[in-house]
Amino acid sequence: MNDVTTQAADAARQDNVGKILDAAERLFKHYGYAKTNVADIARELSMSSANIYRFFSSKAEIHQALARRMLGAQYAVVKDNAFGPGSAEERLKSHLILVHRMTVETMLDEEKVHEMVLVAIDQQWPVIEEHLGRMRMLVAHIIEDGIRAGEFREQDPVLAAECFLCCGVTLCHPQLVAKKISHDEIVTPDSLADFVIRALK
Repeated sequence: MNDVTTQAADAARQDNVGKILDAAERLFKHYGYAKTNVADIARELSMSSANIYRFFSSKAEIHQALARRMLGAQYAVVKDNAFGPGSAEERLKSHLILVHRMTVETMLDEEKVHEMVLVAIDQQWPVIEEHLGRMRMLVAHIIEDGIRAGEFREQDPVLAAECFLCCGVTLCHPQLVAKKISHDEIVTPDSLADFVIRALK
């Protein structure tokens, strides 16, 4: 198989994968993850289940690929913030506020998306660990900038990033965010970010 043929085959495969993920996302959002199966996705695309299995071995694998795509979109937004303008303190604060806003808008306003994320977290899928690792390195990058600029004291930026994310988990974990909203707690994303950032100085 020559390079042109290989590239065409790869493009066709990616196109099919994209269509399957788009259909799965529509069905998961409408009916819920638990109530949607591979046959439903195949029917949505007017193809056989066997054709779906050419690209994904199971519904769980489709879900993981979809989670990777969704988290990738979230990561792109926070990465732009991490490498954007402003002081390290400003970027750290906006990081937490951004993640909180995306959790509310994407995961809580759409109940079925919330269900999908909780399944991924509860089953400890690698895609979640990969995402958390990338987020940790982004925060570490901002903290390193702050240390170099004299905004933060000398410290291990990776350890500091882990502590920062642990403190901010109530702003990004769907279940914890939902609980905070329902209880109308007085701690706002702004006030929590300010509190955690003070520990870096």
